[in-house]
Amino acid sequence: MQVPSLVCSWRCRSLATAICLLAIAGPAVAETAETGALAIELNRLDQADSACRLTFLAENGLGTDLEALTLETVLIDGDGRVDRLTLFDFQAIPAGAPRVRQFDLPELDCAALGQVLFNGVAQCAGVDLEPAQCANALTLSSRVDVEVTG
Repeated sequence: MQVPSLVCSWRCRSLATAICLLAIAGPAVAETAETGALAIELNRLDQADSACRLTFLAENGLGTDLEALTLETVLIDGDGRVDRLTLFDFQAIPAGAPRVRQFDLPELDCAALGQVLFNGVAQCAGVDLEPAQCANALTLSSRVDVEVTG
């Protein structure tokens, strides 16, 4: 009879631990859901004559429409040297609706591109949004062999 009480005791402690963890994590999960993320993925690179076309998939999980998003962008070659500094205007990005944006970079060989660095948020316009909020919400990824950082 002692064994079942040990099993029950272990299960009760495990359940209590799980409840405590949920109580602690609950506010953090709720905060993440409220603030959401602004996901930018480098989806494709295509050579278009002498220009390199970068295709991004942007998803706005901030819970409010973005009227404008412009990112200060640094292009770095495969040797780690800065090629150029430019602005990528992602335009309006509605909440919860993915958008594709393409940028043609003249006189750039896609094969020479090593990294895209989002150096900062130049513009982030929406209801009750400031550039710092957009910068903090950025989550960056890449489906190609070029690293995206920020």
